[in-house]
Amino acid sequence: MKMFIFSVLVSLFAFTSLTCGYQMSWGNWNGNSQNRVSNRDKTTQPHIIFILVDDQGFRDVGYHGSEIKTPTLDRLAAQGVKLENYYVQPLCSPSRSQLMTGRYQIHTGLQHSVIRPTQANCLPLENVTLPQKLRQAGYSTHMVGKWHLGFYKRGCMPTQRGFDTFFGSLLGSGDYYSHYKCDGPGMCGYDLYEGEEAAWEQDRGQYSTLMFTQKAVDILAHHNPQKPLFLYLAFQAVHSPLQVPALYVERYKSIPNLHRRKYAAMVSCLDEAIHNLTLALKRYGFYDDTVIVYSSDNGGQPMAGGNNWPLRGSKATYWEGGIRAVGFVHSPLLVNKGTQCRALIHITDWFPTLVSLGEGTLDEDLNLDGYDVWEAISEGRPSPRQDILHNIDPIYTKAKNGSWKAGYGLWNTAIRAALRVGHWKLLTGVPGYSDWVPPQTFSSQLLTNRWHNERIRWDRGKSIWLFNITADPYERVDLSLHYPHIVKKMLLRLAQYNRTAIPVRYPAKDSRSNPNFNGGVWGPWYKEEEDEDDRETNLFTNYLAKKRRKKKAKKRKL
Repeated sequence: MKMFIFSVLVSLFAFTSLTCGYQMSWGNWNGNSQNRVSNRDKTTQPHIIFILVDDQGFRDVGYHGSEIKTPTLDRLAAQGVKLENYYVQPLCSPSRSQLMTGRYQIHTGLQHSVIRPTQANCLPLENVTLPQKLRQAGYSTHMVGKWHLGFYKRGCMPTQRGFDTFFGSLLGSGDYYSHYKCDGPGMCGYDLYEGEEAAWEQDRGQYSTLMFTQKAVDILAHHNPQKPLFLYLAFQAVHSPLQVPALYVERYKSIPNLHRRKYAAMVSCLDEAIHNLTLALKRYGFYDDTVIVYSSDNGGQPMAGGNNWPLRGSKATYWEGGIRAVGFVHSPLLVNKGTQCRALIHITDWFPTLVSLGEGTLDEDLNLDGYDVWEAISEGRPSPRQDILHNIDPIYTKAKNGSWKAGYGLWNTAIRAALRVGHWKLLTGVPGYSDWVPPQTFSSQLLTNRWHNERIRWDRGKSIWLFNITADPYERVDLSLHYPHIVKKMLLRLAQYNRTAIPVRYPAKDSRSNPNFNGGVWGPWYKEEEDEDDRETNLFTNYLAKKRRKKKAKKRKL
């Protein structure tokens, strides 16, 4: 009875308006997702600095109550606009693809997982990218840091997708000092690039957070502030492996769990790096005309020291802990500084928002899923966004007891999917690890053996959930049985989205990707002009060469 009363209270709260003036109407559900560009009075194009960090948990910033000290992030956010209803994707490549294109995964074919280094796969070339649009508007475009959008052929490289310069890594992770990455036995290679070539000569074994920051500062030092600049700084931090200079670890001796201690140290190093970047913006005359956007690419991974408390779930899940991100905008150009915006905002929105800020053009044939949300952020006006398709992944592990029947004949609930509409959030299939992980969990015990009072066990037969995220942001009360009419409407909307989806791009491993065939470097291996006979010949030649090397090595031993 108590649970039922609570659910009724939750549902009543569902129909209150959001803080930033956001309201939704069921009548608008069937409308096209047209991207409205506001008419702003602008005299100059602002410099745009987009900082994307990797795997930072929702709680892992000082202003969200963390024990990790982040004075720079706290100050920038406090003087800007904190985005407290901001969503990304649960994994690296999907978030990056949506930032670069302003389009949902179902519209680029990247619905499933991340782009693997051994796959002949990348952000589809037919998609126009954010740096391409800004370059058309007169911007100098520079990227520093992690790409993770594929590199199997030259056309996929950052400098082929709109960036004037690129310095960083192509893969999703790697050693912070040596910049090497293994993707299985015998599949190891170097992963640090300057433009389209390995950056051997620029590599001093420096910790990547410090190295990338220095590169960004160098770009500022050599750029004329009278010309608009777009700098995409995609830090490797704080993704595993947990590596950081010892001096930062010393600050967190009080944290008994080694994973959490190293993770906290990595966040502090990141915070210091952004402090140095901000000083450089002021030193070289950029700051007064700059818009800084800060965002994590997905939720934190508790097994690697991250924390999303009080949100539920973790990285790689469709629970709030996997997709609700740390984010803020800092700029002297903001109208309402020192505020919080609770308008619904998604990572796809940066494409139209930043192109519009940069006085670029948004052609109708871009088929964007994002909206221009600058006025919602800067002035507190209502957001044009009414819903978010978190994803539909047709090849993820199916829910054993999901069915069309459970989905009222509108949707097969075995399929992994998640949708937000206004206050409501619907999940189907297998959403992923569903625990809440409180801060006190990070004790001296191994994370794999932790025990706490938040653990719950759902019935294995469950394949559909409904939450009022506004009233219940921690996803504690499933309302799917109490509001079947809401469930049906959301399932229908999910089906409508699915009809616009293109086939999944997730090719098998390609043996030609092995760095051993490319001078020990991860890099493009695919030649479009190569026919099947040439491909088989090259594979056989590589096989014979490898066999000869083994034979010679055996003779030397004898």
